[in-house]
Amino acid sequence: MHFIKRRIAILLIIGFALNALGQSKIKGKIVDRDNGTILSSVQITNLDNQTSIVSNLDGTFEISETSTYSFKKEGYLEKILGLKEGSFHIIQLVMNPSELNEVIINSNHIPKKLKEATTSISIIPLKAIELGNDINISSVLNRTPGVFMQSGALNTNRITIRGIGSRNLFGTAKIRAYFKDIPLTTGSGETTIEDFELNTISRFEIIKGAASSIYGAGLGGTIHITPKNAFFNQSNVNTGISVGSFGLSKGLININHGTTSHSFRATYSNTNSDGYRENNKYTRQTFTVNSNHYINKKNELSFLASYVDLKAFIPSSINEDSYLNSPESAAFTWKQSQGFEDSKRGIFGLSWDHQYSNHTQQITSIFTSFHDAYEPRPFNILKENTLAVGIRSRILGDTKFFNKTLNWTLGGELFKDTYKSETFENLYRDFPNGTGSVEGNQLSNFKERRSYYNAFFETTYKLSKKTILSIGLNLNQTSYNLKDRFPVSANNPDQSGNFKFKNIISPKFGIYHQLFKDVSIYSNISHGFSPISLDETLLPDGQINTNLKPETGWNFEIGTRGTLINNRLQFNLSLYRLAIKNLLVSRRAAQDEFIGINAGSTQHDGLELSLNYEWLQKEALSINTFVNYTLNNFKFKAFIDGDNNFSGNDLTGVPSGVFNTGINIESSFGIYGNINFQYVGDIPITDSNNLYSDSYNLTNFKIGYKTYFNKKLNFNLFLGINNIFDETYASQILINASGFNGNAPRFYYPGNPLNYYTGININYMF
Repeated sequence: MHFIKRRIAILLIIGFALNALGQSKIKGKIVDRDNGTILSSVQITNLDNQTSIVSNLDGTFEISETSTYSFKKEGYLEKILGLKEGSFHIIQLVMNPSELNEVIINSNHIPKKLKEATTSISIIPLKAIELGNDINISSVLNRTPGVFMQSGALNTNRITIRGIGSRNLFGTAKIRAYFKDIPLTTGSGETTIEDFELNTISRFEIIKGAASSIYGAGLGGTIHITPKNAFFNQSNVNTGISVGSFGLSKGLININHGTTSHSFRATYSNTNSDGYRENNKYTRQTFTVNSNHYINKKNELSFLASYVDLKAFIPSSINEDSYLNSPESAAFTWKQSQGFEDSKRGIFGLSWDHQYSNHTQQITSIFTSFHDAYEPRPFNILKENTLAVGIRSRILGDTKFFNKTLNWTLGGELFKDTYKSETFENLYRDFPNGTGSVEGNQLSNFKERRSYYNAFFETTYKLSKKTILSIGLNLNQTSYNLKDRFPVSANNPDQSGNFKFKNIISPKFGIYHQLFKDVSIYSNISHGFSPISLDETLLPDGQINTNLKPETGWNFEIGTRGTLINNRLQFNLSLYRLAIKNLLVSRRAAQDEFIGINAGSTQHDGLELSLNYEWLQKEALSINTFVNYTLNNFKFKAFIDGDNNFSGNDLTGVPSGVFNTGINIESSFGIYGNINFQYVGDIPITDSNNLYSDSYNLTNFKIGYKTYFNKKLNFNLFLGINNIFDETYASQILINASGFNGNAPRFYYPGNPLNYYTGININYMF
């Protein structure tokens, strides 16, 4: 009998052990859906028995019961999912626009809440991107304090941040931009972001001022674009069609497929417009692919590819008489030559994220890009080809230092591009009207190799529960090699040469302090610089001007951010001074020919304010409003150009102030809408300040209706009206323009009058 009892006991023990072994754990990781940042301390609640756990420092979790769970974290919308045993689960949480200060940002690679940042950072979430149409990026950026984008046409734009880049004549410079980890800034400091399809972007994070040691310490700051990641555990197809004024039409299709640990998104768009002005036709096709692969708990791979095929005719700027009386006209020579831009652009990147431990992580990205362009202009025809390659890697970690947390990142970026350019005679004058541009003899043939490296280090140290110290350092080396491949002759000497900057070290110091539970202050001092572009280094004879120095400056800033009135009011306020020396200006040498010179220094004093208030936040109806204000007091501190002394004058090309406000309404029964108002102050057009553009007001409106036919199929109908009151305004200014051959100078790019757009989006879930 004793023997039988022993055998039964042994069998019971084995049975319990086998049962325990048979119970598989449910494992997963929680990340920000937009940028993939790991989210720790997420509350995970079993809705059946109300037991809760929190995710680990590395975002992972482990639970033992199949059930329905809720995932909650400040700054993010609650997510409810049913989890079963099986694969490793990736849980994506969506940021809550009503709690932006709580969102985890990743712009400086050290993940932290926005409210704990020691620099001025603006987040433009997906909902803000969707407020207007999905054609022109300028309406999105211009709602951000401190950022101003002039848009003469869909393909003619200039972005400034805190006044930096305002003196670049025909594009964006002195501001860095990244599409995920892929640089959008060329080796000579020029940036183009307007060609990308807005429907592929989920978030903008804009670091303002020379405060980003991680991204090369650019004077103006850094625009970090986060592409839409694919959704895990779901598959869907989204398609949209929209039409509008001036022959606007756009088609879009988006395909998403995701499993528990792999996701894939592909987006194709086709945009066409005749444009408001003459010689203004625009055609663009884009194709974007983004995939994410969680190989295991410690390794993640992601792939990003974007291709843009663009052909856009160029109306160019016009004089004051044409601007006031026939703003739809194109510049005469551009109309006669039918000038246009025909370009193809592609970027490709592969990133590997490896988690060594809960305290150490490495992220490495390799990337390449190309740009082929053909641009007939009245004065010549330009052929361009750019091929770039690079690698970017950084190690992130945290450790204890005097029993306090020290977060740090250390890394580098190596970038090389080869730029080939040729110019040819434009013989359009020798042919009947309507022929357009005709290519003639070759005028020049250059090949330029450009390279830079950034080595960077940044750390944040928690001095106390309420105080954080941040220190950063960037080391940059930039060089050019120019080869003149045009046949050497008595009239054309060899213009080959080299240009190499000295190493530039840019430090950053910042501090954050929590004043009250929901209110904090921060301050920073930082150094930045802007590389000299190819056009600025070349003299009229094509020789490289080795005497030029890059613009450098120090940024001094103090700010506060937080929430008030039961967390219904979010606010951000910053005051800054940016002092720049070796001011680089473009001096006109001939018609449409410019050279760069160092001519002095500028002082940028400014105030930036943003307010977001929730009037009503109910399941049936939500109403919120925003107010953004920028005050610019930018001066030439010392500016002597030849015999002219412009010291003390207002900085050219920047408005005195920008004010934005709007109200957004959403309802559970499908109707939504918003109205936005923008005021732009007068802009100095000439360095002498004898001419300013007029200030102007713009009001835009959008209304829509979302309806669900069933759980799998939903529709979104919308109608928008821009410039409701048909304001006459200059959407872009060409500063310091000169008239030639008795013609008046062409300062103005007219903005679009009253216009509309309408469309439908259809989404089907598999």
